[in-house]
Amino acid sequence: MMTNPGNRITQGQFSFLPDLTDVQITAQINHALKNGWAVSVEYTDDPHPRNTYWEMYANPMFDLQDAAGILAEINACRKTFPDQYIRVLAFDSTRGVESPAMSFIVNRPQHEPGFGLVRQEVAGRQIRYTVASYAAIKPEGERY
Repeated sequence: MMTNPGNRITQGQFSFLPDLTDVQITAQINHALKNGWAVSVEYTDDPHPRNTYWEMYANPMFDLQDAAGILAEINACRKTFPDQYIRVLAFDSTRGVESPAMSFIVNRPQHEPGFGLVRQEVAGRQIRYTVASYAAIKPEGERY
Protein backbone atom coordinates (compact mmCIF):
# COMPACT_ATOMS: atom_id res chain seq x y z
CA MET A 1 0.00 0.00 0.00
CA MET A 2 1.40 3.38 -0.99
CA THR A 3 1.01 5.94 1.77
CA ASN A 4 2.31 8.89 -0.24
CA PRO A 5 0.76 8.85 -3.71
CA GLY A 6 2.51 11.18 -6.11
CA ASN A 7 5.67 11.31 -3.94
CA ARG A 8 4.76 14.67 -2.45
CA ILE A 9 7.19 16.40 -0.11
CA THR A 10 6.03 15.59 3.41
CA GLN A 11 7.25 18.24 5.82
CA GLY A 12 5.34 19.76 8.69
CA GLN A 13 1.77 19.18 9.70
CA PHE A 14 -0.91 18.05 7.24
CA SER A 15 1.70 16.94 4.67
CA PHE A 16 -0.03 13.62 3.94
CA LEU A 17 -3.36 15.36 3.37
CA PRO A 18 -4.49 17.05 0.16
CA ASP A 19 -3.49 20.70 -0.16
CA LEU A 20 -5.28 22.93 2.32
CA THR A 21 -7.82 25.42 1.02
CA ASP A 22 -7.59 29.08 2.02
CA VAL A 23 -10.49 28.52 4.44
CA GLN A 24 -8.58 25.68 6.13
CA ILE A 25 -5.37 27.75 6.20
CA THR A 26 -7.30 30.61 7.82
CA ALA A 27 -8.63 28.21 10.48
CA GLN A 28 -5.07 27.11 11.31
CA ILE A 29 -3.87 30.72 11.45
CA ASN A 30 -6.75 31.59 13.79
CA HIS A 31 -5.67 28.69 16.02
CA ALA A 32 -2.12 30.05 16.11
CA LEU A 33 -3.29 33.59 16.87
CA LYS A 34 -5.63 32.34 19.61
CA ASN A 35 -2.60 30.71 21.28
CA GLY A 36 -0.53 33.90 20.99
CA TRP A 37 1.95 32.48 18.48
CA ALA A 38 3.82 34.70 16.03
CA VAL A 39 3.29 33.70 12.40
CA SER A 40 5.74 33.93 9.51
CA VAL A 41 5.77 32.90 5.84
CA GLU A 42 8.82 31.26 4.21
CA TYR A 43 9.67 29.89 0.75
CA THR A 44 12.34 27.74 -0.91
CA ASP A 45 13.15 25.84 -4.09
CA ASP A 46 15.19 23.22 -2.17
CA PRO A 47 12.87 21.36 0.22
CA HIS A 48 15.52 18.93 1.48
CA PRO A 49 14.54 17.71 4.99
CA ARG A 50 17.75 19.16 6.45
CA ASN A 51 17.21 22.52 4.79
CA THR A 52 15.55 24.12 7.79
CA TYR A 53 16.49 27.68 6.80
CA TRP A 54 14.02 28.70 4.15
CA GLU A 55 13.90 32.29 2.87
CA MET A 56 11.61 34.49 4.93
CA TYR A 57 8.96 36.40 3.03
CA ALA A 58 8.61 39.84 4.65
CA ASN A 59 8.95 40.09 8.42
CA PRO A 60 7.46 37.78 11.04
CA MET A 61 4.01 38.98 12.04
CA PHE A 62 4.43 39.35 15.80
CA ASP A 63 1.75 41.96 16.28
CA LEU A 64 -0.74 40.99 13.57
CA GLN A 65 -3.94 39.55 15.08
CA ASP A 66 -6.03 39.22 11.92
CA ALA A 67 -5.87 35.98 9.92
CA ALA A 68 -6.92 37.86 6.77
CA GLY A 69 -3.73 39.94 6.92
CA ILE A 70 -1.59 36.83 7.20
CA LEU A 71 -3.49 35.16 4.35
CA ALA A 72 -2.82 38.29 2.26
CA GLU A 73 0.93 37.81 2.91
CA ILE A 74 0.64 34.14 1.89
CA ASN A 75 -1.13 35.10 -1.34
CA ALA A 76 1.48 37.79 -2.07
CA CYS A 77 4.21 35.19 -1.59
CA ARG A 78 2.33 32.76 -3.85
CA LYS A 79 2.12 35.45 -6.54
CA THR A 80 5.82 36.31 -6.22
CA PHE A 81 7.07 32.69 -6.03
CA PRO A 82 4.40 30.53 -7.74
CA ASP A 83 6.75 27.61 -8.48
CA GLN A 84 8.34 27.27 -5.06
CA TYR A 85 7.45 25.66 -1.77
CA ILE A 86 5.82 28.07 0.66
CA ARG A 87 5.18 27.26 4.31
CA VAL A 88 3.55 28.94 7.26
CA LEU A 89 5.32 28.80 10.62
CA ALA A 90 3.92 29.69 14.01
CA PHE A 91 6.34 30.32 16.88
CA ASP A 92 5.59 29.92 20.56
CA SER A 93 7.73 32.18 22.75
CA THR A 94 6.16 31.31 26.11
CA ARG A 95 9.28 29.45 27.26
CA GLY A 96 11.59 32.34 26.41
CA VAL A 97 12.72 30.85 23.08
CA GLU A 98 11.26 30.97 19.61
CA SER A 99 10.30 27.35 19.08
CA PRO A 100 8.07 26.30 16.17
CA ALA A 101 4.65 25.20 17.35
CA MET A 102 3.16 24.77 13.88
CA SER A 103 4.54 24.38 10.37
CA PHE A 104 2.73 23.45 7.16
CA ILE A 105 3.15 23.83 3.41
CA VAL A 106 0.66 26.11 1.63
CA ASN A 107 2.13 26.11 -1.89
CA ARG A 108 3.96 23.57 -4.03
CA PRO A 109 5.44 23.61 -7.54
CA GLN A 110 3.42 21.89 -10.27
CA HIS A 111 6.06 19.14 -10.54
CA GLU A 112 7.82 17.80 -7.45
CA PRO A 113 10.91 15.88 -8.58
CA GLY A 114 11.47 14.22 -5.20
CA PHE A 115 14.62 12.67 -3.73
CA GLY A 116 17.04 9.90 -4.53
CA LEU A 117 19.02 7.64 -2.24
CA VAL A 118 22.76 7.91 -2.97
CA ARG A 119 24.92 4.98 -1.90
CA GLN A 120 28.59 5.60 -1.11
CA GLU A 121 31.22 3.00 -0.22
CA VAL A 122 33.80 4.29 2.27
CA ALA A 123 36.82 2.90 4.12
CA GLY A 124 36.46 -0.46 5.81
CA ARG A 125 33.79 -1.65 3.35
CA GLN A 126 31.25 0.55 5.08
CA ILE A 127 28.33 1.90 3.13
CA ARG A 128 26.83 5.32 3.73
CA TYR A 129 23.57 6.60 2.35
CA THR A 130 22.60 10.18 1.61
CA VAL A 131 19.30 11.66 0.50
CA ALA A 132 19.77 13.95 -2.51
CA SER A 133 17.14 16.28 -3.89
CA TYR A 134 16.60 15.99 -7.64
CA ALA A 135 15.62 19.66 -7.62
CA ALA A 136 19.06 20.69 -6.30
CA ILE A 137 20.82 19.27 -9.38
CA LYS A 138 19.97 22.49 -11.21
CA PRO A 139 21.29 25.86 -9.98
CA GLU A 140 19.19 28.04 -7.70
CA GLY A 141 16.54 29.93 -9.64
CA GLU A 142 16.32 27.27 -12.37
CA ARG A 143 14.92 24.40 -10.33
CA TYR A 144 11.25 24.70 -11.30
